Amino acid sequence: MKRFVFAAPGIAWLCLTFAPHIAAAPLTFEVASVKPSGSGNNGFSGGCHGIDSVYGPSREAAAPPLGRCVIHDARLSHLISIAYGLASLELLKSEKGPDWVALGAERFNIEAKAEDPAKVTEAQLLQMLQALLVERFKLKFHREDKDMQGFALVVAKNGPKLEKAKDDEVEPRLSGTTKVREGEPITLNGRKCSIQMLANLLSQRGEGPVVDQTGLTGAYNFKLWWDDSATPSLFTALTEQLGLRLEGQKVPVSFFIIESAQRPTAN
Repeated sequence: MKRFVFAAPGIAWLCLTFAPHIAAAPLTFEVASVKPSGSGNNGFSGGCHGIDSVYGPSREAAAPPLGRCVIHDARLSHLISIAYGLASLELLKSEKGPDWVALGAERFNIEAKAEDPAKVTEAQLLQMLQALLVERFKLKFHREDKDMQGFALVVAKNGPKLEKAKDDEVEPRLSGTTKVREGEPITLNGRKCSIQMLANLLSQRGEGPVVDQTGLTGAYNFKLWWDDSATPSLFTALTEQLGLRLEGQKVPVSFFIIESAQRPTAN
């Protein structure tokens, strides 16, 4: 138990020192529905809409109502990734968890509403979503931090070649794909993106985790392209096109370890 020093009579100090710790109650939704989804061939969709969430014109029509989390066709692994902010599903591991968590056809729809939609932030909605997964899926987990061989994304010798985004531009967006047919170049278009977003996407390539050590904290517009079967390579493209560099080293990685989970209880 932590001790706190106060300039007060000894008896008051004793009362404070030995007072029991009362944990804050977890944030929960006012109402929430979890139902099996009949499809999922096109991947999962949705998210949580707090008062500080940013939706540009291209996504505004598809945004959930304010103060709600609306997610469709998601495996439990997808729901965990959203709720706990995992940069990649590669960070999700299972000790004895069932196969349906990350594989198979079992997907779910979630529609949940906060008590006061006009005041709840996106971070608070995600905390509520975490509590919902623990309650309805009986999710048990722990974190494991490991140092793994990976890459640090750093600024190249001649400095960054990035266009600073304007405040009035659209919401952050990183479009493109890292999976294309052989012989085709890979292209990424970043609009109002942080370098952390780029590092997260590069981590999903399967070559090792990438951590942002550039020290660049702004939002940027950029275009990056490379060819895994020809030239330029990703390493060359990063330096020549963005003024960044991947440096191989041991990097800290936090894994989300599923201990157990159950199919959700009825609404």
